[in-house]
Amino acid sequence: MAHKADNEGTGSSHRTELYPSIPRTCLPIVYHPDYNITFMGLEKLHPFDAGKWGKVIHFLKEEQLVTDGNIVEAREATEEDLLVVHTKRYLNRLKWSLKVATITEIPPLMFLPNFLVQRKVLRPLRTQTGGTIMAAKLAVDRGWAINVGGGFHHCSSDSGGGFCAYADITLAIKFLFERVEGISRATIIDLDAHQGNGHERDFLDDGRVYIMDVYNRYIYPGDGYAKRAIKRKVELDWGTEDSEYLQKVELHTNGALNEVRPDIIVYNAGTDILDGDPLGGLSISPQGIIKRDEIVFRAARRQGIPILMVTSGGYQKQTARIIADSILNLHLQGLIGAEALEGEGSSSSSLVTSMTFSSGSVGSKFTAV
Repeated sequence: MAHKADNEGTGSSHRTELYPSIPRTCLPIVYHPDYNITFMGLEKLHPFDAGKWGKVIHFLKEEQLVTDGNIVEAREATEEDLLVVHTKRYLNRLKWSLKVATITEIPPLMFLPNFLVQRKVLRPLRTQTGGTIMAAKLAVDRGWAINVGGGFHHCSSDSGGGFCAYADITLAIKFLFERVEGISRATIIDLDAHQGNGHERDFLDDGRVYIMDVYNRYIYPGDGYAKRAIKRKVELDWGTEDSEYLQKVELHTNGALNEVRPDIIVYNAGTDILDGDPLGGLSISPQGIIKRDEIVFRAARRQGIPILMVTSGGYQKQTARIIADSILNLHLQGLIGAEALEGEGSSSSSLVTSMTFSSGSVGSKFTAV
């Protein structure tokens, strides 16, 4: 897949640090320690586990899937990067601590100087956003990629909310459209428990982007305007369990990819569908989440379509272990691995043969489901 120079594309593309040359020895798994929000315990005031991303990497290291040397280090998205999607007005509003407190649902932030809010809360979110943009390019190059963070699907170009301050999914897709030859259609498969109203608002009138969204119909955000962007809408009831859920995910994932063949899949893999989640209201088991991710990756693999996974919502302490176990299962099933696309000009049609399973073992603690 050809890569346009940083100053090419639409004619207005700025120079970015988010499309660096990545060594082939690296797995397309993107992370940075700066993802984690730790700030005098204030992060504990939101039900979100604000250190879950580091825990995922810790578990993957324990199982010897990743090391510090073979993962891709995320870079922070700059203001210029963010302006590819966001309005200047919106970014300026984030300079007010009250606005950030509202978006992140951590009220005490309103009393803190904004330079602290920027450094301790927004910089981690900007680094995760940069990670999503980087991982999207890696997915095109390698056939798959995972950003261990990101998935801020409630944020649009001029509005944030629900812990989402930057529109990383919209940004990742628009960067690809502007900068990578041959990427002109994208499918978003959003399986977080909540409706992904941010990217839906951003792509409402964009025929290049197909959105499938599976969510609890009764919870936040209930954005009727944004729902008009959903091409395949699956609304779930309270307490939906594994059997019905997985059947619907498989049916509609295959249906979406058969309806429109994209050049890239962005998979928003929220784990707030887990039974007992205080915000999601669904009743999916850990094994159900692992199977769900496998279904989506298997569908992408079958059709030879590059896939980017972001981790999005998930509000319980065992969430990090489940995400790690799911990634380990994808590896065990041969759906992700160390082998990259070989040679220049490889097209997505060659992915089926080139997304191969790497040698190596996962630790004995993990049992495949």
